Amino acid sequence: MKQLFSAFYRKLEETDMRFERYLKSQIDWNNRLTAITGARGTGKTTMLLQHIKEQHGNNPENVLFVSLDNIYFSINNLYSLADDFYSFGGKELYLDEVHKYPTWAQEIKNIYDDFPKLKMVFTGSSMLRIFKADADLSRRVRQFQLFGLSFREFLIFEGLLRKSQTPFSFEEILENHVSIAQKLNREITPLPAFQKYLQYGYYPYYQEDIAGYGERVLQTFNTVMESDLSNVESIDFYSINRIKKLFYILSEMVPFMPNISQLSQMVEVTRISLMNYLQLLEKSHSVLLLKKKATGIRQLVKPKKIYLQNTNYSYALSAQNPEIGNLRETFFFNQLQKNHKVTYTEQTDFCIDGKYYFEIGGKNKTTKQIKDLDNAYLAVDGLTIGFRNEIPLWLFGFLY
Repeated sequence: MKQLFSAFYRKLEETDMRFERYLKSQIDWNNRLTAITGARGTGKTTMLLQHIKEQHGNNPENVLFVSLDNIYFSINNLYSLADDFYSFGGKELYLDEVHKYPTWAQEIKNIYDDFPKLKMVFTGSSMLRIFKADADLSRRVRQFQLFGLSFREFLIFEGLLRKSQTPFSFEEILENHVSIAQKLNREITPLPAFQKYLQYGYYPYYQEDIAGYGERVLQTFNTVMESDLSNVESIDFYSINRIKKLFYILSEMVPFMPNISQLSQMVEVTRISLMNYLQLLEKSHSVLLLKKKATGIRQLVKPKKIYLQNTNYSYALSAQNPEIGNLRETFFFNQLQKNHKVTYTEQTDFCIDGKYYFEIGGKNKTTKQIKDLDNAYLAVDGLTIGFRNEIPLWLFGFLY
């Protein structure tokens, strides 16, 4: 355990406190059991260390952070660690990457039951299905999900926007977008920064090496497929390769209105396998599936359109500049899907919460297509300040 504390203290010492993700202030850290899931590279580990450092300094004796892929667990189990830690006065246990530890769900539940004064926070893959892993555990845990950087967070991370700038609700943007944009434009020049965000602003690690960022994004995807996926799902190497092939095929066709039979032939799998692969790509935050509004079993039918999960994927996978229309729609879908239901509609590009209709386009986009619809708007790229139902596209990056 001494080695675990030494590694933990080194991590705390190196933790940068200058920028914090949106989720950190939304979590009630007093819960006895908290789960934080999210895509690889979004900053879950850093967020835990920032919280610990803020609350306890660099050398806390009754707090421990440990990653479950540590070699320590090749000959030791998690429950025994918790037992020893608790015996020495431990009060807070932070567990990183629990999906790397096969019996994480059972042991965390046992620790929760046997050590009632011990608080636990654990992180895991976005594919981590806590409710499936253990029904008893799911009743005990408070679960949160961390998404990639919003455009608002990117601006703060870049030092272009004050840290105190809070998000706006969707309804606030619809009703007051002109005054909001006017106020923001006094502080920032949004359009140049927005182009940078689309290219490399979704994952916080971009600041480590912008030139090599695209390659690292693809390395992250491969790690998710080859490591995280196999730790969460019962899936073989052949299937993982087929899923990767599907992802790269989709990257050349997005936004794609899928012909499932044709796509199955291209990937060389059955229709059922292909549908399962699409669901796994969605759970891993690799693609966005746009579906019709549906209930019950109809939710299992094929998506109407498929997008890459964020615009950084588009740049990383494209030999040339990605198609601008695809980038615009991907950004809008990506930023809205965190807190809202985004569905397919034949009248416009997107329907939000079953009520609001949106067309996405550039400055030459007209309102002709939406003139007969109630609650219909244009999200317009290249616009600094909107007018009536024409809203700057970049402003939807201030939702979180």
